[in-house]
Amino acid sequence: MGISLPVPHSPIPAMAPGEKIKAKIKKNLPVTGPQAPTIKELMRWYCLNTNTHGCRRIVVSRGRLRRLLWILFTLTAVALIFWQCALLVISFYTVSVSIKIHFQKLDFPAVTICNINPYKYSAVRDLLADLEQETRGALKTLYGFSEIKSRKRRDAESWSSVWEGTRPKFLNLVPLLAFKEGEMGKARDFLTGRKRKVSGSIIRKESDVMNVHESKEVVGFQLCSNDTSNCAVYTFSSGVNAIQEWYKLHYMNIMAQVSLEKKINMSYSAEELLVTCFFDGVSCDARNFTLFHHPMYGNCYTFNNRQNETILSTSMGGSEYGLQVILHINEEEYNPFLVSSTGAKVIIHRQDEYPFVEDVGTEIETAMATSIGMHLTESFKLSEPYSQCTEDGSDVPVENIYKAAYSLKICLHSCFQTKMVEKCGCAQYSQPLPPAANYCNYQQHPNWMYCYYQLHQAFVREELGCQSVCREACSFKEWTLTTSLAQWPSEVSEKWLLSVLTWDQGLQIKKKLNKTDLAKLLIFYKDLNQRSIMENPANSIEMLLSNFGGQLGLWMSCSIVCIIEIVEVFFIDSLSIIARQQWQKAKQWWAQRQAPPCPEAPPSPQGQDNPVLDIDDDLPTFTSALHLPPAPGTQVPGTPPPKYNTLRLERAFSNQLTDTQVPAEF
Repeated sequence: MGISLPVPHSPIPAMAPGEKIKAKIKKNLPVTGPQAPTIKELMRWYCLNTNTHGCRRIVVSRGRLRRLLWILFTLTAVALIFWQCALLVISFYTVSVSIKIHFQKLDFPAVTICNINPYKYSAVRDLLADLEQETRGALKTLYGFSEIKSRKRRDAESWSSVWEGTRPKFLNLVPLLAFKEGEMGKARDFLTGRKRKVSGSIIRKESDVMNVHESKEVVGFQLCSNDTSNCAVYTFSSGVNAIQEWYKLHYMNIMAQVSLEKKINMSYSAEELLVTCFFDGVSCDARNFTLFHHPMYGNCYTFNNRQNETILSTSMGGSEYGLQVILHINEEEYNPFLVSSTGAKVIIHRQDEYPFVEDVGTEIETAMATSIGMHLTESFKLSEPYSQCTEDGSDVPVENIYKAAYSLKICLHSCFQTKMVEKCGCAQYSQPLPPAANYCNYQQHPNWMYCYYQLHQAFVREELGCQSVCREACSFKEWTLTTSLAQWPSEVSEKWLLSVLTWDQGLQIKKKLNKTDLAKLLIFYKDLNQRSIMENPANSIEMLLSNFGGQLGLWMSCSIVCIIEIVEVFFIDSLSIIARQQWQKAKQWWAQRQAPPCPEAPPSPQGQDNPVLDIDDDLPTFTSALHLPPAPGTQVPGTPPPKYNTLRLERAFSNQLTDTQVPAEF
């Protein structure tokens, strides 16, 4: 019986069919990533493996025309993606405006009321006697005007007797001049009647667009600096404007010499200005008003100025639930040259806001009932990067000298005040004064008036840079006003109403009131609907990314993974290939430079059995491993492999011995 041993497996196992297919695909496909030897092979691999169909069609398309068309389509899609994404980025910092209207109990705003005439004429007439005398002389010389009946000098003597200290002086430093057409270098002085030479730039206050009438003579005045080297001539098309402006210059100079306490005493008291008061169905009086002295309007009084840290509110809309006051205007005490209209000025503002009466005040007239209906609107704007607004003005390089809530008007006035103090030297006032009324004393600052006019012209022409520095507030309240008028009092109620009001005033007045001395004012909410205008970001990061994804999917059918792949291939892999090529060139150049001039013997093979396995400085890459040449056909002398057939046990011998044969079984 023969014994046979199991045949051992071949030292090289047979390859499964699936492995053969993988090896074939791996052999035919180009290499990936930075293992590609050239940029061309890298781009070919990218086009075959990317999810962007346009790039794949460029490689697999047959024919030049079709390939050019796909290149054109792909480049057009890429250009559209960049264009749309640029528009999305540009429109990212946009806002959407939403308007909300809600009904609620509203806080009543602060209301500041001023008489148009700042000081009682009987109190200041003695101080302005010299100025008025010269003004009347100029009117008589130019227009032939003379007063037939002079006004009563009531209470003027009493003020003269109680005046203490140095009396303000009238300094005729700015004479009133008449200029003939064509002779702007010469002018006629109203005081002396003589002609005098004038020099300097001429600033015309008349209209350059429309000539109302042709006049042979214009009126104006000349302002010069301290050394009289710089002068400016101001001319006016109307003699009324010229005389009023000239009178105001000297009036400000005289009043600048008067202390604030005396000016308050010369103006109207709260009891004199306010006859009756009624708010939200409850009576009020002068104690509900706070004194606010304005340089151009004298004593002003503010209602609901957050006294005792409380703000009044109204419970209903309509005139019956607002503020109702009757004002004593007292036209008899008006300065004839300073103001030419009769009435009062009212401004509605926030409690922490400075009332710029001269800029935004509403005028009310006598013998009329003025009704002002309000609508409250709150605005909330987004700050940077959506707009240039400021939250509280702390990031604006302008000091808020008014110590009030920040606003664009506060910033502009503060900027002008600061520039004026720096250049004109008028810094003796501790309280802030509006630009139109920040007057100084000629004796202390003789250059101030010329400097002020020049600086004001620069401010109007935006040469001071205040408009570019100041920014709008991000949140503010605004009251939209609707004004209506009605005759008051009526003829049928005039007699009894004026008699009762005269009795109510008591000792405040010494005559019977007439309707031209009174004005009625009603301020109320038309309804309690508060409007809120709010800005919200129109885009967000999530929306921007989704828009980017939509554009990429629409034009190139790719996603963010494709973008990462593009960055990897075009920036990382390409640079890696270029760097490797340059490194190889540098190594070859360095090797050639270091090589000796005589030829060297060929190096001995490094491998023992296979001469092609030369050890290089760089390890073989995946590409070089796939392209290794096959081993040569000649056998290299070496140790032969063992013959495993000699160890095999044959099951049956070819020649069976006769004595070992087994008899057959039947």
